[in-house]
Amino acid sequence: MGAPRVREPSANRAGAVPGARRTGADSLPRRVWTAMGAEIEQPGEVVGSAGRWVYMDHNATTPLAPEAAQAMDEAARQAWGNPSSSHPAGKKAKELIESARESLARLVGGRPEDIIFTSGGTEANNMVIHTALKYFRESQGQGQAVPHIVTSNVEHDSIRLPLEQLVKGHLAETTFVSVSPRSGRAEVDDILAAVRPTTCLVTIMLANNETGVIMPVAELSQRIRALNQRRAVEGLPRILVHTDAAQMIGKGRVDVQELGVDYLTVVGHKFYGPRIGTLYVRGPGTTTPLHPMFFGGGQERNFRPGTENTPMIAGLGKAAELVSRNWEAYEAHMQDVRDYLEARLEASFGKLGIHFNSQFTGSKRLCNTCNVSILGSGLQGRRVLSHCKTLLASVGAACHSEKGDRPSLILLSCGIPCDIAQNALRLSVGRDTTRADVDLVVQDLVQAVAQLGKDQAS
Repeated sequence: MGAPRVREPSANRAGAVPGARRTGADSLPRRVWTAMGAEIEQPGEVVGSAGRWVYMDHNATTPLAPEAAQAMDEAARQAWGNPSSSHPAGKKAKELIESARESLARLVGGRPEDIIFTSGGTEANNMVIHTALKYFRESQGQGQAVPHIVTSNVEHDSIRLPLEQLVKGHLAETTFVSVSPRSGRAEVDDILAAVRPTTCLVTIMLANNETGVIMPVAELSQRIRALNQRRAVEGLPRILVHTDAAQMIGKGRVDVQELGVDYLTVVGHKFYGPRIGTLYVRGPGTTTPLHPMFFGGGQERNFRPGTENTPMIAGLGKAAELVSRNWEAYEAHMQDVRDYLEARLEASFGKLGIHFNSQFTGSKRLCNTCNVSILGSGLQGRRVLSHCKTLLASVGAACHSEKGDRPSLILLSCGIPCDIAQNALRLSVGRDTTRADVDLVVQDLVQAVAQLGKDQAS
C-alpha cells in the first residue's frame, strides 16, 4: 500500500464552527485516521488507501489543539531552563508556568494561587482524598474515629478505587450513593442523608463520562455549607466538597464561585490539551486544607514537589485560553451535531429499534454525549463496533475497555436493563465533528447491524 498523504481541509467545511480566522474549533484538524494507523499531520486530514475513520470518542480523549502543540514546542525550545533557577533561563520557564496558572484560574473562575499543577486527574483526585483523611485525623486529635467519605456509585475509577482500597484497609468508611434511575443523577437529598458525624469529604463528579448527565454540585455545595455551620457549633469536622470536572470543561460553563466547591479537578486531555491536569483548591493550606502526597524540592509551594514540566504546562495553559474564549461556540456546535446524530439514528433504526441511555427526564447532560443502544439480540456494543468500517467509538469509559461484553456498571447503576446496557455505544462528538461525519457514521452503523444480521442467519 502507498504511504498516506496529507490533504488540507477545505476552507468552509459544512458544520464547522464559524469564525473569521482559524482559531478554536475551526482551527483543529478533522479527527480522521486511516485503517493502517497513520499519524495525523496538523492541520489537515490523513487519507489512505484503506479509507478514513471518523472519531467519536472525545470523552475518552481529545486530540491536541494545534495552538497547544505550538505552545509546547516553543516552551521546549525556548524555555528549557529549570523554573527553580534564578538565572534568565530559569526565570523564563517560571514566567511561562505562572502565565499558564493564570489561564487555568480564568478557566474555572478562581485565583492563580488556587491552581496546583498535577500529572493528571488521577493524581488530583487522590490528593483530595489523601488530604481529607489527614485533615480529619488532625481535627480529631487522639481520637480513634474512622473518617467517612460520601460519593456516588457512578464515579470515575480514580475516585472509586482509592476509596475501595481505604475501606479494605479499614482506613476509611465510604458510602456510595446510588443515582436515581429517573434522573441519572446523585440527588442532593440522598447524598445528605448519607452524611454521618464522621463525614469529612463529599466527592461528586460534575458530569458523568458515560451518560453525560450533569450532577447538582452547586446545590450540594450550598446545602453542605449550611450544614457545616451547624456542625461547627456541635464540634464536628468540616465536610470538604470536591468535584471532578474532567468531562465538563470545554463543553459547558465551569465556575468555582457558582459551584461553591473546595476542590475541582481539571484534566487537560479532555479539552484538547496535553495529558496533565490541575487541582483547584479554594485557598490551599489556608481556607481549605491541602496535604502533599510527595516530598521533595518544594515546587508548587510544597503541595506538589517535582521539577515542573514546562512544555506540558504551557500547552495546558494555551488549551485553557481556547476554552475561555470559545466555550460557548464549542458548546453550541457540539450540541447541534449531537442532536443531529440522535435524530439520524432514530430515523435510521426507528424509535423502537434504539434506546437512548443518556436521556433522563429533568436532567441536563453534556452537549456532546450520546449513549445509545441498538436493540436486538447479538448487537452487543463491541460486536457492532468491530463490524464498523468508519466509526471509532467506545462502549463506555476507556479505562474499562478490557472488560469484554459485560455491560457498563454505570448504565446498570442508572437503571438501564442489562440486555439494553450490553448493546450500548458511547458516541461523543468533538469541536470539529460535522453533520457530514454523522451521516457517514450512521451509514456505517446501519451496514454493521445488517452484516451482523446476515452472520447470525447463516
